[in-house]
Amino acid sequence: MNKFLIQDIKQDDFAEMVAEDIERALAHYDEAINNLTMVSVGKIAGSIASAVTLLSPKHQRAIDAIHADLPGLASKFVRALAAEAARRSEAGIAGATNPTIILLANVEPPSLPKSDDLESMLIEDWAGRVAGSTYLEENLRIARSTLHRWQRRGEVIALRKGGRKHVFPLAQFVDGRPVAGIPGVLSQISNPRLAWLWLTRPSAQLDGRVPIDLLRQDQVDDVVEAARVFAPA
Repeated sequence: MNKFLIQDIKQDDFAEMVAEDIERALAHYDEAINNLTMVSVGKIAGSIASAVTLLSPKHQRAIDAIHADLPGLASKFVRALAAEAARRSEAGIAGATNPTIILLANVEPPSLPKSDDLESMLIEDWAGRVAGSTYLEENLRIARSTLHRWQRRGEVIALRKGGRKHVFPLAQFVDGRPVAGIPGVLSQISNPRLAWLWLTRPSAQLDGRVPIDLLRQDQVDDVVEAARVFAPA
């Protein structure tokens, strides 16, 4: 799919679109697969495809470098899902939570770099896709005056990129506006770089879920409370 087309599709809608394609492919390939399994597999594939679009160029290249190993890694992941589902089924908690969330929650998230370290790192290597005010005005129809007002009020995360120039992570925008909850996060984690890094990584305070994904689902209170717990003293 053309990358410029993906930019115009909301992240959740893109994941749904991929999921539907996967379900159709599975139904065509093997009629014996039950409907619930097809839906589950489609959701997993959609979530992964959606997450890939937010990776930095550095991390995209890292995936390219292990291209030959991807089938084996995917098989291990699916077997881990099946084992976790079986364990939970035997324990009588099969419908309680998405098993993917359980698996991620059991993995200790890597520690985040310190704010001083982030200042010396290239934004493109850790922040995902970012854009300047010109791109946002032309593609998301966000006027520069509106963007600057959001920035002054702490309603949007702006990352300094050399001199006085700022860029804005695209994942924080939904329908041309920053997601709700950004001010609450910034009130707890004042350094914009550290705040964005925390927002885009699995959080131990949120059972391994990614804070920005939850903000895009309007789960503001949970994310702001997790930011308060995480915030450095």
